[in-house]
Amino acid sequence: QVQLVESGGGLVQAGGSLRLSCAASGRTFSSYDMGWFRQAPGKEREFVAGISWSGGNTYYADSVKGRFTISRDNAKNTVYLQMNSLKPEDTAVYYCAADRFWTPQNADEYDYWGQGTQVTVSS
Repeated sequence: QVQLVESGGGLVQAGGSLRLSCAASGRTFSSYDMGWFRQAPGKEREFVAGISWSGGNTYYADSVKGRFTISRDNAKNTVYLQMNSLKPEDTAVYYCAADRFWTPQNADEYDYWGQGTQVTVSS
């Protein structure tokens, strides 16, 4: 069992930066691949970024490539999403999720989800 709690969301102007954190409980965190997803009002949930259990592999949605960076610290049971050059279209609730297998884009394959943190980017 893994419990996930996101933090770090907020209101930021376009062009600004935020760093999201996702703290995980449980001793098996380091065995899970992790992902970040987001859902804007009236839209479907979409994949943002994924990182393998070791941190050796990462994968990004085209819409955030070059602007967002996913990382993890297994000693702290935490995964991060550094978001730079934010745009109004990045406004959404951001969720982290844990996956036993490396299928970063497939939300249905993730086993555990956090409650989400709101990110709002003003123009």
